[in-house]
Amino acid sequence: MFTGIVEEIGEVTAVEQLTNAARLRVRGPLVTSDAGHGDSIAVSGVCLTVVEVSGGEFTVDVVNETLQRSSLAKVATGDRVNLERATPAGGRLGGHIMQGHVDGTGVFLSRDENGVTTFALPEHLSRYVVEKGSIAVDGISLTVAAVTGDQFKVALIPTTLEATTLGGREAGDLVNLEVDVVAKYVEKLAEAHIRDQVHNRDGGGTEERS
Repeated sequence: MFTGIVEEIGEVTAVEQLTNAARLRVRGPLVTSDAGHGDSIAVSGVCLTVVEVSGGEFTVDVVNETLQRSSLAKVATGDRVNLERATPAGGRLGGHIMQGHVDGTGVFLSRDENGVTTFALPEHLSRYVVEKGSIAVDGISLTVAAVTGDQFKVALIPTTLEATTLGGREAGDLVNLEVDVVAKYVEKLAEAHIRDQVHNRDGGGTEERS
């Protein structure tokens, strides 16, 4: 699990294309200080497993499923990425509970002089995003300031702009999105109950008596 509090901005130092996968090498002196083979590090919000650590850099393999759902499909050598180690049991929950399982990508649209930033929101994720709820953008825990159909806004403080890759984003850039997992579970659990209510309302639950 992660909390969306970015620990450092890393740099992709190598990208190797594999069969239905990619291997990335990322420079991150802080997150590699205690990392080893098999540990989890979130790279711009994507939970990845460390394959190797060497000289302040770590290597990860990104499978095709992850490439299709995230912006890592377009990552290149020299790109900057947000890095966060997995949260230890008993650690501070500074942001919100995140899995590092990206739900899809959005698009950076604009940012005004007050830090209010607007992103395009995929239609299949819009029902999970609510005003004052939490959302992860490129692995950053953010509070939704407003949501209207296919867009949502967040208000970014200067520290977030300086300490994460969002400060360098330009219009049209892809960003990774992870919605609140609680909303998805509630929807799944409620489906059967709602279906039964509709069925009974429409007369499907009545029985004939002689």
